[in-house]
This record gives sequence, C-alpha cells and structure tokens, in this order.
Amino acid sequence: MARREAPAAGPGSRALVVDVVRSAAAVSRVELAELTGLTQPSISVIVRDLIADGVILESGSADSVRGAPRKLLAIAPGSRFGIGFHLGPETVTCVAVDLTGGVVGREVVPLGDRPEPALLATRFDDFTAGLDLPRDRVEGLAVVAPAARVAPGWARVLADRLGLPVLIENDSAAAALGEFWSRRVSRDQSFGSVYLSTGVGAGLVFGGALFRGTSFDAGELGHLSIAYDGRPCPCGNTGCVERYASMAATVEAARADDALAARLRLPVSVPSAYDVLARAAVSGDPEAFELVDRAAAYLAVAVTSMVNLLDLGRLVLTGPGMAVAGSIYARRLRTHLAATAHARHRHETVVELSAQPRDAAAIGAAALMVQASIAPGHTPSPTAPAR
Repeated sequence: MARREAPAAGPGSRALVVDVVRSAAAVSRVELAELTGLTQPSISVIVRDLIADGVILESGSADSVRGAPRKLLAIAPGSRFGIGFHLGPETVTCVAVDLTGGVVGREVVPLGDRPEPALLATRFDDFTAGLDLPRDRVEGLAVVAPAARVAPGWARVLADRLGLPVLIENDSAAAALGEFWSRRVSRDQSFGSVYLSTGVGAGLVFGGALFRGTSFDAGELGHLSIAYDGRPCPCGNTGCVERYASMAATVEAARADDALAARLRLPVSVPSAYDVLARAAVSGDPEAFELVDRAAAYLAVAVTSMVNLLDLGRLVLTGPGMAVAGSIYARRLRTHLAATAHARHRHETVVELSAQPRDAAAIGAAALMVQASIAPGHTPSPTAPAR
C-alpha cells in the first residue's frame, strides 16, 4: 500500500489513527500502518503522543508470526469525558460519555419556554457535580437542538461562564455522530441516520466526520419533496416529507379523525400524543397502525432518494419518533430499499434501530465534544473561553 506522508503531528493524521483504533477496539501498530497508509515512524510518533495524552493505552498483546508478540492499542475510556445537552420540545436531556461514546451519566429535566445560557450553565455544574466528574477531565459542553432553536452567541456566553470549550450543533446531525461513534462504525463506511421528531432530519458521516454542507445545513431530509404539488410547507416548498411523516404530521392526521382522537384520548403536546398513538399502533389498533404505517411509507420514499443520491451502506433510525414504533418504520424502509434502491443488486443498505433513540441527540452532542478533543480535524473548533 502506498504510504500517506502526512505530518505526524497534523490533525488529519491524528484523527485518522484515533478513528481506526476506535472502530477496531484493539489494534497493533503494524496494523495501524497497514490500515491508515501512514509510515511506521509516523505511527510511532502519533501513538506515543496519544498515549502521553491519555487517549489510547496498551491493552495487551497478540501473537505474531514474525517473532515477539505485538502490543495492542485501545481507546482509554475513562481518561476524558464529553457532556452533551439536547434541547427537546419540553425537556433538556443531559448526557456524559467517555472516550468510546459509552454513557456514564444521564438525566432529563423540564425545559422552560425560554432556555437561557445561564440556566444551562447551572445545569452543567449540577450535572457534572452529581456524577463526580473531575473538571480537568471534562472536555467541554455541546448543546444541540433543532435549527434556529439556539442563538449563535450562546457558545461564547457558555464558554466564558463554564471556562470550557462549547459547541452548538443541529440535533439530527449530532445523533448521527453519536450512533457512528458508539457503534464503532468504520470510517470507510458511508453512514447515515434518520432522526424522527416533531420534524424529520438526517445526519451523514463520511470518512469519520459529519458532513455539514456550505452553511452547516446538510441533512434537512424533512424538506425533501415527495410531491411537487403536495402540501405547502413553511419552508416555502411543497410536498416536503416533514408534512407527511413527522411526529407532528402524524398527530395532526390522528386529530383529524375525531373517533380515533377521542378513543385514544390524545394529550395536548405533540410528543405525548405521538407516543400514545405509537403504542396503540404497535399494540394492534388498526386505525392507529394505518396512520403510523402510512407515515413510514412516506418516509421510506424520501430515505430511498437520500440513499440513492449518496450510496449509503448503513442507516440508523433514531429520535423520539422511533422509540415506540421504530419497528414499523424499519420494516417499511427495509422493504422499500430492497425493492427500489438503485444499488440494491450491488450491496445491501443495512437499516438498524437505535438502542437509545430518545437520547441519541444528547449522546451525539457529548461524542462531538470528545471527537473535537481527541480527533481534531473532524469537527469545527469549539468556542474556547476568553482568557
């Protein structure tokens, strides 16, 4: 294999090595050189620095056909932590993860109508203190939410208040990174996730990094049109899949059926009403199932277009909309992709359900902080506190 002569100390090379160690779980220096294309001297320098920084450690040895056993390298999970806050419609989910993306702490608290940086800073202090996390091992805070929910200036205010780096990101994009990181997905895979909430979003990971687009707005799956003369959307387009397949659209359709709405006693809030509808659907209520299954069919059309455009090999379904009725969506998507995906005769697009769909965005937020710290070059630089 041709050797990639990147500077050993460069962020790209360091990120590449971290990615390979993360996805392999345990790997030798020789294997690292083979998998990355970097020279052995470059690997030695990068590994030495990562061990000194506490990012990786020697975790044992494996037999070698060429003599002495090879020392294996692995991520050092508890050496650092990332904190992620997800601002949902009604709550803020707080999560702490270690360097492998493993969750070490979680709490969900009510969210006021106008969450302010000062309140989030207080929540950060209380959350990390409750977990007894040493401040010098916390890499920072990432706050994620639907687009336009968080003001751009929050990062500076929070960073100065906490004395730690702060990132602001879209929740569906963060969820994709969290699934990628915690599943140990290889950086060679074209990976995507679908995030179903009151809206519909997607996250895309290529080469181990989130794809963000020109204005950090990539992944707006909800505004992919599936009907050129369809329902008008607030974005200005018509027929957007969000108007047919989001939690809000499905609840709207359920409320339009007076008999169904009365029988299920749908709560006022969209997330709560959707959960009631989803539980009825998976429990065999025919009218509820028809509504959710129809939404899944609409979503499958949009997702297939995304898969065809990007030639994705692996897709995870996540977000609160997948927490109860995820099996209905997964079945629809797998069937539709198997029948219509352009590359179906060359490879399967694997569709999986998130193990923690309600927490995926918060987990992803925390993983973003971890990645920004130990694999610079993949993530935009966090806002650092003023000195």
